[in-house]
Amino acid sequence: MRRHILLLDPAPASQALLVHNLQGAGYRVSCAVDARGALALLAADPPDVLLLEWELPDASGIALLRQVRQDGLLCDLPIIMVSARDSEQDKVLALESGADDYLCKPVGPREMLARVHALLRRRAPAALRAGSSADGAALRLDPHTRRVTAGSVPVSLGRVEFKLLHFLMDHPGRVHSRAQLLDQVWGHAAYLDERTVDAHVGRLRQALLPGGCGHRIETVRGSGYRYLAFDTAVCA
Repeated sequence: MRRHILLLDPAPASQALLVHNLQGAGYRVSCAVDARGALALLAADPPDVLLLEWELPDASGIALLRQVRQDGLLCDLPIIMVSARDSEQDKVLALESGADDYLCKPVGPREMLARVHALLRRRAPAALRAGSSADGAALRLDPHTRRVTAGSVPVSLGRVEFKLLHFLMDHPGRVHSRAQLLDQVWGHAAYLDERTVDAHVGRLRQALLPGGCGHRIETVRGSGYRYLAFDTAVCA
């Protein structure tokens, strides 16, 4: 399946050039010219990457960026801010507001594609193969629709439990300490007590039990937790 890029750029000439280069590199591209149109597309067809212009006719790109980061379904969406603003202060503001990368206009097509490729490579799940475990319970996670199934059983997870499972499935077999999980899953809330991790792991295991996958989250005594992969799938 082709990766989907949502391009938010109100300038026709700039948008046309970026679309040409992205489609030439094999991406599927959707376009919006304002924040309202972008939000509608984000809800209808979530992309793999959002290319976001700072100057919009109906809102600030920074305001839209912050709004997307507060959305439970879009908070992990890779976002590249594209702008003619080239001061260090502007770049820092965009990155601190949630952008993953920042490109200054005029954007060279090779650099733009390289940045998109790099961002997708960093965000790509490590476990992509579908299959069944030894006990017949396949565990599947789709980060785009936020759906999880254990065996044939749909699994209902809270936002934090979903992010925790996603992170562990991205790193099968690797042991992560509670402090590392707080940093990777909770981010800026990492000042929380490490027992918070234990509570959420417990809830995650309970949710996976009906599908026979509760044992996949293993406690490593004195170290932390790891995901026992067997055969698994995180949908691309």
